Amino acid sequence: MGILEVLFPFFIFPVIYASSDCRFSFCGSNGIIIRFPFQQEGKQNPYCGYPGFNLICTNNSKTVLKLPYSGLFYVRNINYLTQKIQVYDPDDCLPKRLLSLNVSASPFSPTFTRNYTFLSCPLKNAGSQFIPIDCLSNSTHFVSAVLSLSLPNPLPASCHVITSLFVPVAGPEQRFEGNFKGEFSEDLALTWDRPDCRYCEAQEQLCGFDRNNNNQLFCFSYQTGASKQGIQIFRIITLSVVGPAAIFAIVMACCVCYKDRLTNIRNNAIARSAPATILPAPEIVTTGLDESTIESYEKVVLGESRRVPGPNNGCCWICLSEYNSKETIRCIPECEHCFHADCIDEWLRINTTCPVCRNSPSPSPSPRVTSINP
Repeated sequence: MGILEVLFPFFIFPVIYASSDCRFSFCGSNGIIIRFPFQQEGKQNPYCGYPGFNLICTNNSKTVLKLPYSGLFYVRNINYLTQKIQVYDPDDCLPKRLLSLNVSASPFSPTFTRNYTFLSCPLKNAGSQFIPIDCLSNSTHFVSAVLSLSLPNPLPASCHVITSLFVPVAGPEQRFEGNFKGEFSEDLALTWDRPDCRYCEAQEQLCGFDRNNNNQLFCFSYQTGASKQGIQIFRIITLSVVGPAAIFAIVMACCVCYKDRLTNIRNNAIARSAPATILPAPEIVTTGLDESTIESYEKVVLGESRRVPGPNNGCCWICLSEYNSKETIRCIPECEHCFHADCIDEWLRINTTCPVCRNSPSPSPSPRVTSINP
């Protein structure tokens, strides 16, 4: 024990040194995690984020991405494993934003695109072929978007082309009958290639800068957060201080162990000559919730969208792993925070509070298992 007391401060030092520089932060009502390569504007650290990946956390709990030449978008979700960010228009008129979308000065690019032609027509031409875009239309004319390959030739005499452009869409496998409705119903999906942290994420590790190697990226474990610079400092301290201290601690520990051994031998000899006594059974103290209370909390089976109900994001706050479809999660009734069922069950067996908000939950009226499959 004496050795651990001497060495513990030196083992913990590099962990504190590395983890104190770059920390996770949460923003928005859906609890979006902000970490490398993203970082929150106003808290910039040159080693904690990548250029062009600044996010704004507003007073009304919205996570905002500012694209050069294209303005502000609200962030719906960030998938660090696939390197995709899902954004939407604050004014709920995504087609209007797409007309002027320019991501050339940002690190992001659309996942998939499809060529659309935007038309302006009088209201009398509205129909199944030309479906109006409500937020771009008025009382006399409407704007519609038609796949360029499906554009009628010739156009009605009263219609004219506004522009033709490649519009970001959800994926190449979707097919729509000539109009924009299905394509623009989803959020705008963007991806990034640099920095490429997918290998680290696949290994369930974090990605960051190596300060001692020309700002090269490397993977490190989020359980310890130890960086290479911390390891080098630790080695220097070990050579100059810990070595002599460890030798002294080992000598002292040997003396203590020898003394304890003599004491044990003497106590055993006394115990053999004394009558046996029956010791009372130790009390079992339960620090967490009982199984019936835990099982009373609602279970949810995630669908293909992997959307989690309540004030939650796309990953479990206990194990920090992202949710997958068909996984079972459990939600605490009062605060509606959700986690992997196995993670929160293990937590509640030894704790009586929610791991996020620290509120003490109460039993749910009856256990339920639901399935989310939007």
